[in-house]
Amino acid sequence: MTLRIAIAQINLLVGDIAGNARRVLDIARRARDELQAHAVVFPELTLAGYPPEDLLYKPHFLEQVELALNELAKQAQGVILVVGFPELHDGLLYNSAAVLREGGVHKIYRKQELPNYGVFDEKRYFRPGNSPCVFELEGVAVGVTICEDVWLPGAVEQAALAGAKLVLNLNASPFHANKTHEREHVVRERVADAGIPLIYANLVGGQDELVFDGASFVMNSTGEVVVRAPEFEEALMRVEFQRQGAALKPLPGPMAAPSERVESVYKALLLGICDYVSKNGFQGAVLGLSGGVDSALTLALAVDALGADRIEAVLMPSRYTANMSVEDAMLEADALGVEYHLIPIEPAFQAFSDLLEPTFRGRPKDTTEENIQARCRGVILMALSNKKRKILLTTGNKSEMSVGYATLYGDMAGGFAPLKDVPKLLVYQLCEYRNRLAPIIPQRVLERPPSAELAQDQKDEDSLPPYAMLDPILELYVEMDRSVEEIIAAGFPEADVLKVARLVDANEYKRRQAPPGVKISRRAFGRDRRYPITCGFGRK
Repeated sequence: MTLRIAIAQINLLVGDIAGNARRVLDIARRARDELQAHAVVFPELTLAGYPPEDLLYKPHFLEQVELALNELAKQAQGVILVVGFPELHDGLLYNSAAVLREGGVHKIYRKQELPNYGVFDEKRYFRPGNSPCVFELEGVAVGVTICEDVWLPGAVEQAALAGAKLVLNLNASPFHANKTHEREHVVRERVADAGIPLIYANLVGGQDELVFDGASFVMNSTGEVVVRAPEFEEALMRVEFQRQGAALKPLPGPMAAPSERVESVYKALLLGICDYVSKNGFQGAVLGLSGGVDSALTLALAVDALGADRIEAVLMPSRYTANMSVEDAMLEADALGVEYHLIPIEPAFQAFSDLLEPTFRGRPKDTTEENIQARCRGVILMALSNKKRKILLTTGNKSEMSVGYATLYGDMAGGFAPLKDVPKLLVYQLCEYRNRLAPIIPQRVLERPPSAELAQDQKDEDSLPPYAMLDPILELYVEMDRSVEEIIAAGFPEADVLKVARLVDANEYKRRQAPPGVKISRRAFGRDRRYPITCGFGRK
């Protein structure tokens, strides 16, 4: 006997209940007719999209989910569906999965382990379930679990004890670098404890800051991955199982290789940009192109994600901009086939300087004048964004955002920040990766000392430690929550550590006002790392 199960690794839209249900029905019919599948397993909270956040507080939202689930059950004939949905039961809300068969809801599983860390807030909304769900599929007992249930002992083993010979795990597991290997390691532990194979069906797509990378897989009872779906793209894959006595053996199938770290980050950024722009209905994107490394990478990402015909770049030189910066920016735009505009900011900067001169009289020039230049650029870019209905992509990176090396309402102005979670050193690695695909970023952009070019002969290192020092300190302080004392003990200069910690803590107010950006690390600013703005802890 051969059992055939299809994995539906699909990209959904949060809140589009009717649209998501239509996609499920279409995919179910394809799996039935083209793949001859006996069942199809979909991602976590399929009908709502993940994460639905406070949509779950709207009674009519939950009512529409229930109506869509029941209608889906009626229409999906000839194949069993395992679909995630938010379930209101006896006044309590659960993160559930329904087994749909023969025109109705056959069984329901309620997620037992509710993550409440990092980007997850599931205990804000859901109650945990406490019982296994096992249903019969072509004479085989199949268990159902959801996402976090495989990260902790309990639910998978419980399903096996209830008689399951195979476990389906519905997921909405967001990406960070090296996540594929972590997932497979964790599932290997569950499989070893339960002694049965497992299907890990993951969501794919961008949702605000989060990117879901897919990479669904099937692991046999000995912990070997025998099928793996591609990363960062939709897939509908058939998995075949054969009985071996009382056990069930998955047969080897397609095996997409995991991307190496830098490549996977690049692909995550592409998907995050593409889905944020398209799902929110923008015509395209506009960005400032300075001739520096950050804007060069942002331009490449925007073009690769959306196409050159949907991108506009704006060069806005000031009195401090080097000629080579303008030349390199033009070379980048030309290499990618992007329309660009040259709009010098000197007239606007001089107008503001004249307006403010009576008030500023007697005071020396400082960062105020630098910030005015950045805000002149912000006004120009936002005007183009408004006029052309194209989202403004900011170009700042995580290193700069961490220490506040950015101007509110200037270079921070915009709708989406692709590099918000990308440290400066990784920016260079991503540029080198993109240049290996096709040389589009001039070499001197990668070799020049970084500069905001807001003052004469300005260099980033005039204000900050070298990035080779800054980024490791930030990783320890921001992503790993190490104390100043621990970082100094690890061998970093005390003065640099104290300075960086002060800058990080003092600039939380700026980060609160920054646009969302793609999460690619274990700990991103925003929903992943939330600190008080007004705070006395750790002040030096």
